[in-house]
Amino acid sequence: MLLSSSLIAVMALASSSPAQSFSTPAFQMQRRQTTTSLHRVQTTSHPTSALKMSDFGSAMPEKPELSMKEKLMESATTFIVDLEARLADGVDPPPEMEALKAARDADSDEKTLALRIYELMIEQGMTYDIDPENGKLSPTQFDIKNNLDIPEVKAEFGHLYQYGMQLIARDLIDVDVAKECVKTRLIERTGKTPEEFDAWLGY
Repeated sequence: MLLSSSLIAVMALASSSPAQSFSTPAFQMQRRQTTTSLHRVQTTSHPTSALKMSDFGSAMPEKPELSMKEKLMESATTFIVDLEARLADGVDPPPEMEALKAARDADSDEKTLALRIYELMIEQGMTYDIDPENGKLSPTQFDIKNNLDIPEVKAEFGHLYQYGMQLIARDLIDVDVAKECVKTRLIERTGKTPEEFDAWLGY
């Protein structure tokens, strides 16, 4: 039940803001404003210089920056395609993948897309094992509650928990929605209370 490397592109959508627990009042007020910077390409012409192929690159217009919704739509498609390709023969995808497909195909808003991606991330990490030889995914038989002392287990819960907090900081998921998702999909799998769960992860 280790976090898949295929999630790196999806995780990049979340900021690298300092982690705080959902129960921290200051965190619930936190909102991060994203800014973009314009980069100008300055070129100096030399009439007597020979034209080089590298000159064409600087003359090409920069690609327009994708909006957050476009990034989420792109990440959703990448995630779905990757997950479908990595399922072992005969293994069904989690229902959360169909939910993400439906949200993408319905041109849902940013918060819906972000939530569906988050739900699928959690379920992939919690319900599948990765074959170390071929990278294929198969249903896990791992007993989470009786193996919470394993560092890799704690690390995966920490990654997924922090990602939810980062989505809140980016204003991509409402606090109450994220809390419910974390409670039902992460905390309840450990058998801990929310307070015990925070303490376990060091928040």
